[in-house]
Formats: sequence, C-alpha cells, structure tokens
Amino acid sequence: MFFKTSTTKSTSGCWDKAAQLREALARADAVLIGAGAGLSTAAGFTYSGARFTAHFTDFIAKYGFTDMYSAGFYPFPTLEEHWAYWSRYIAINRYQDAPGTVYSDLLRLVRDKDYFVLTTNVDHCFQKAGFDKRRLFYTQGDYGLWQCSKPCHPKTYDNEETVRRMVAEQKDMRVPSGLVPRCPVCGAPMSMNLRADATFVEDVGWHRAAQRYQDFIRRHAGMRVLYLELGVGMNTPGIIKYPFWKMVYQNPKAVYACLNLSEAYCPKEIKKRSICIDGDIGPVLKTLAAAR
Repeated sequence: MFFKTSTTKSTSGCWDKAAQLREALARADAVLIGAGAGLSTAAGFTYSGARFTAHFTDFIAKYGFTDMYSAGFYPFPTLEEHWAYWSRYIAINRYQDAPGTVYSDLLRLVRDKDYFVLTTNVDHCFQKAGFDKRRLFYTQGDYGLWQCSKPCHPKTYDNEETVRRMVAEQKDMRVPSGLVPRCPVCGAPMSMNLRADATFVEDVGWHRAAQRYQDFIRRHAGMRVLYLELGVGMNTPGIIKYPFWKMVYQNPKAVYACLNLSEAYCPKEIKKRSICIDGDIGPVLKTLAAAR
C-alpha cells in the first residue's frame, strides 16, 4: 500500500523544485503527461465567478445556480431549455481558447521530447494548443461530441455546427425544437459523450487512443520516463495518479513530478524519485518554458 508524503509550500522551495523538474525533463527519454481539471483551471477555464455569470445570467436568475458544473446536472423541464444551457456551456468550454498560456507553455517544454498525454479533461485544450492529436488520450470524453443517450450504438458525432446554431438562435432560454439533437439510428435524444454513467460510449477513436497509450508505455518500459502529473485531484485517482505511482515504483529510472495547488504529494515508496510542487501551475510552467 502507498502512503502519501506531503511537500514544502515555501516560495523558495517551490522554485528549487522547479529547477529539479527542469533537470529531470532534460534527462528524460520520454515524458508521460497526466492532466486533470487543475490544469485547465490554471489556464483560466474556471466554472464559477465572473466567467459563469457573464454567460449564464438568465439561468442564474431563474434557478439560483452557483456554478457551471453543478448546473449541468439540473433536470431541465424541456430538451429545448436543456440544450440552451448546454450549448452555451459547450461553446465556451470547447470552442473558445483558454485565456491563459498554460497549455502553450507546456507544449514548449515537451515539443522536442517523445511525449504522450493522458487526461481526464474534456475541453480539448491540448489539441487547440497544438499538441499532436495522436499523442492524446481523452479518457472521459469530449465536450465536442454527442452520442445516443440509450446508447443504441457505439458511435459519436461532432456537435460544433449545431452548437453554434443553438447559441445564435436560442431565445428565452430555449433553442428551436428543430435543433434538438436526436440519434440518427433510433431517434432517442442525444446526450453528451462524457463519462457520467454506464451509458458512456467508447467509440473507435477512443479505443485507438487507448491502444496508442498502451503502446507508449510498452515502448518505454525500463527507460528514463518523467511522469508529469498536472492538476490531478482525487476524484478519479485510478486513471492517472495511482497508475503513475505504480509505474514509477516499478521502474527505478523513472521520475514522478506533481504540480498542484494544495494537492502535491507522493507515496513515501517513491519519494526519492519524486518532485512535488505545491503551487500555481501557470507561473511554474511559464518559468520553465521561458528557460527553454
């Protein structure tokens, strides 16, 4: 069993650790990035506060919503209202670029390395920043995809064109009934391709990405791999955090690095080969990228 070890929170300690991370990156044969919600938060994709109120004033007034995420689970009385909310949600979190430079800074750090990205994020910020799409595995879905809500078949559908129309044509918190998406096979309402329950569709693209991820792991077994974990919390630790700890433990040449605000720690079993930085991901990545 792993037992976690905390890390320093001092400013000087943070930058000492950043220097260690720079060295580990330079020495690495490959970099496996594990990215959670904290990375997009650091890039400016916040789900509450001013960004939420700017786009959902009417929904807040009607329902008293306090944040974008929890409001997404609300049982709206009609599909027209459901998609009025969700089309705005998708538009700003999938089809707008993140306001910060976190993802582009990260790409500068790993561009010349043999890298792969495993992420639970569904906002596609990696690909929009220029990361090679064949080096990305979005395990939990994509805001840009719909699927049958049943689901009657394992296929997903791009939603950008319809979402943009929904945003442009909605009135009084409702989209036109003709824009409500329905499954082309069985006629059931479409739903988001997000791993919220057992209906989540793992389509052909998902399985191909999963295979590329496994191939990356096999190709680099026993090599100097930097496992770079960014903004990963404890909501789904079995996807990134626990596997990273295990792979580092099993490979004496591997290094584990964790960047996270207030959640940077590692098991004592790999402490000597770990770099845990408790701080804002954005400034750390910007400093490291500037030194490239």
